[in-house]
Amino acid sequence: MLLELNPGLLIWTGITFLLVLLILSKFAWKPLIRALSKREETIRLSIERAEEAKAEAERLLAEHAKRLASTQEETARLIRDARADAETMKNDIVEKANANARRMLDAAKEEIDRKTEQAIGQLRGEVAGLAIKAAEKILEETLDESRQRALVEKFLNELPKN
Repeated sequence: MLLELNPGLLIWTGITFLLVLLILSKFAWKPLIRALSKREETIRLSIERAEEAKAEAERLLAEHAKRLASTQEETARLIRDARADAETMKNDIVEKANANARRMLDAAKEEIDRKTEQAIGQLRGEVAGLAIKAAEKILEETLDESRQRALVEKFLNELPKN
C-alpha cells in the first residue's frame, strides 16, 4: 500500500506543489532574492569603500613616512649646524682668552722690564754715591764731583749687565 501508486493522489500532490511554488515565487522568492541582491550590493559597496580607505591609508602612511624622513633630515642638519656654530663659538672664545692672556703677559713683562730698568737706574745712582764716598774715604782727598762721576760711570759701564 505504501508503494502503490495512486493517480489521484499524484495529481493533487503535483497541483499542490505547483500552487505552493507559485505562492512562494510571488510572495517569498522575489522578496528573498531582492533582499539577497540588496545585501550583495551593500557588501560590494562596503568592500569598495574598504579598498578605497585602505588605498587612502597607504597613501597617507607613505606621505607620513616621507614627512618623517624629511623632518629627521632637517633635525640632523640643524644639529650639525648647531654643533658647528658651538665649535666656532668655542674656538672664538678660546682664541680671545688666549689673546687676552698674551696681552696681559706682555704687559706684565713690560712692567717687569720697566721696573727692572728703574731699579737698576736707582741702584746705579746709589752705587755711584757709595763708590764716591768709599773713594773719598780711601783716598782721603776730595775730588771735584764731575771727575768723581766720570770715574764711577766708567766703572759701572765695565760691570757685567746681569
